[in-house]
Amino acid sequence: MAARLVKRCTCLLREATRLAPAVTPVGHLRLARVAHNTLSSSATSPSSPSPTSLTELVEKEQVFTPYPECQEVDLLIEKATRPRELLELLDNHRLRHNHAALILIRLSRLLSEKPEDRAVVIQDARCRQLLHLVTSQVASVWHGTLVKLLRSLYLLALPETSKELQSVEQEVRWRLRRLSYKQLALLAESCASFSKEQHSQELLAELLVHMERRWTEIEDGRTMVAIMMKTGHLSEPLMNRLEDKCLELVEQFGPDELRKVLVTLAAQSRRSVPLLRAISYHLVQKPFQLTKGMLLDLAYAYGKLSFHQTQVSQRLAADLLALVPSLTPGEVARCTKSFAFLKWLNLPLFEAFTQHIVDRAQDVPLPHLCSILLAFARLNFRPEQEDPFFNLVRERLEPTLGSLEPSLQVDLVWSLCVLQQVREAELQAVLDPGFHARFLGGGSPKDQSTLQKLLHINATAQLEHPEYRGPFLPASAVAPSPSSPNKKVTPLQKELQETLKTLLGSADRGSFEVATQYGWVLDAEVLLDADGQFLPLRDFVAPHLAQPAGSQPLPSGAKRLAFLLWEFPNFNSRSKDLLGRFALARRHVRASGFLVVDVPYYEWLELKSEWQKGAYLKDKMRKAVAEELAK
Repeated sequence: MAARLVKRCTCLLREATRLAPAVTPVGHLRLARVAHNTLSSSATSPSSPSPTSLTELVEKEQVFTPYPECQEVDLLIEKATRPRELLELLDNHRLRHNHAALILIRLSRLLSEKPEDRAVVIQDARCRQLLHLVTSQVASVWHGTLVKLLRSLYLLALPETSKELQSVEQEVRWRLRRLSYKQLALLAESCASFSKEQHSQELLAELLVHMERRWTEIEDGRTMVAIMMKTGHLSEPLMNRLEDKCLELVEQFGPDELRKVLVTLAAQSRRSVPLLRAISYHLVQKPFQLTKGMLLDLAYAYGKLSFHQTQVSQRLAADLLALVPSLTPGEVARCTKSFAFLKWLNLPLFEAFTQHIVDRAQDVPLPHLCSILLAFARLNFRPEQEDPFFNLVRERLEPTLGSLEPSLQVDLVWSLCVLQQVREAELQAVLDPGFHARFLGGGSPKDQSTLQKLLHINATAQLEHPEYRGPFLPASAVAPSPSSPNKKVTPLQKELQETLKTLLGSADRGSFEVATQYGWVLDAEVLLDADGQFLPLRDFVAPHLAQPAGSQPLPSGAKRLAFLLWEFPNFNSRSKDLLGRFALARRHVRASGFLVVDVPYYEWLELKSEWQKGAYLKDKMRKAVAEELAK
C-alpha cells in the first residue's frame, strides 16, 4: 500500500511540473489545493480511482474570476457629480454585476449631500432597475462592494418591506465568515446607525457575535482604535475583548491613538484600571509631542473617569500652562472643570486661568464663567486676584441670576458660600419661599442634592452673616431626614466609634452620626465640663439639632466637641487641603459653637494599637480646648 501511494504521488508531482507554466497565478493556488486534496483522498482511500490528468481536476475546481480591469464606466461613476449622470449610465452602457452596486454606492453619497432629492431619485424607474439588477446578481458582487452597498441602501432609506434591502442583508449574512474583521466592524456600525427593523437588528446581533469570536484577528493599533470607537459600545462582551486586545497593542500606539482610546472609555464611562495604567505609563515615559487638542481631551478623559495619576496630571498641567495665552474661554472652562473632577489643584495653572479670564472679561460667556466658578468652589481655590475675579462674577451674575435654571442658581450661590463671597441679595434670591418650594417635596436625586445645598446656604446665612434678616428655610425643611438602615459605615468610622466608646465608658456621654439642622452630619459629639470630664449629652440643650433635646443650659466652662473624620476622598489629590464642600462643613460646625476635633485619615492610619488611638483622641481634645482658651 505504501509503495502504491508513493507511486501515485510521483506521478502527480510529475504532472504538476509539466502543467505549471500553463496555469495562471490563481491556477497555481488552486493547483496546490487540488494536489493536497488528491493526496489526502489517496491516503484515506487507496483503492479509489484517480484522474489521469491534473487538468481535469483544475477544471472541476471552481476558480474565482479576477476583478476586471478599470473600464470607462468605472471612471464615469467616479466622476459623476449629480444623481442624473449616474442614472443615465444605465441607458448608455452595458453594466456588469458590480457596476450597478458601484452606481448605488455613489448615488447614496451624492444624495447625502442633497437629501431633499432623495425621494424623487428613489421613485425614478432607472433607480428601481438598478436595485433589481444588483439584487438579481448579488451573489457575484465582491465582498468589499457588498459591504458598502448595504451601507448605501441604509443611507437611501429604502422602505421597511424592500425586497432589495432584505436580499442584500441575507447575502451579507451568508458571507459573514468570509468577510474581513474591518468589514464586519463597518457593517456593525452601519446597522447600528441606520437600521431599526427587526431583521436588521438580527443581522447586527450576528455581526457582533462574529466580532466577539474573531477579535484575535485584529493586528494593528490603528484598526484596534477605530473599532473600539465605532462599534465597541454596541456589545459589552465585545468591548471587554477589545480592551484586552488594546492592552496587547498599546505599546504600538501613538499619542493620537492613546487620546482616542481614553476619550472612548470616558464616553462609555468604562473605568478599565489596567488599561488606564498602561496608557498613563506610555504618556509619562515616551516623549510624545501633545497638541492643545490632545491635552484638553486627555484632561477631560481622566477627569470623567476620576482616574488619578500624579505624573500624568503634572505633565498635563505643565504643558497647558505654556498654552494658556492661546486658550479660548471655553477651553479654560473645560480645563478647570476637568481638573476639578480630578481634584487636582495646580496653583500656577489656576492663577494663570484666572488672569486669562480677567484679561478677557468681555469675551467670557456666562455659561463658561459659571463652570469656572463651580470648579473653583469644588477645589476651594481662591485666586490671588480675588477682587477683580469676583467683581467680574458679580457684574455678570447680578442681572441674569434670576433667569438661570433654578438648580444652577442654587449651585452658583452655594459656590459663593464655599468661597466666602456670597452677598445678602444672592442669599435672598434662593431662600425665598417662592423659589425653594419646588425642591422641598422633590424625590429625585437631583432635587435632593439641590435641597442639601439649600440647607448649606441657609446655614451660611444663619452662622456667617449675622446681619442677614431673612427669609430662611422653614423648620420642616431643616429637619434631618432619617438615615437609611442600609447606610454603610466605613472602616475608619467604625474604628473611631469603637475607640471613642472605650474612652467614654458610658453610652450617654457621647453621640455618633449626629445629623444637624445645618445639613451636616457629625461623626461624633461629646460634652466636656470645665475640668475636662465627660458630661451626659441628653440632659443639656442642643441648639444645633433641628428638634430640641434636653432642657438644662450648659454649665459654666463646658465645651461641645465635634469629631470630624476626614477620609481620602475629602481632600484634593496629593494634598492635605480639604475640598470646598468639606471646608464649608468645618467652618459651619465651628461657627455653630463646637470645638472641632479633626481626624484626618493620614494621621489615623499611622496608629496601630488601640492604646495609640485612644491617646491620639485624648491629645486632640486637649489641643482643641487649649486653642479655645488661648483665644
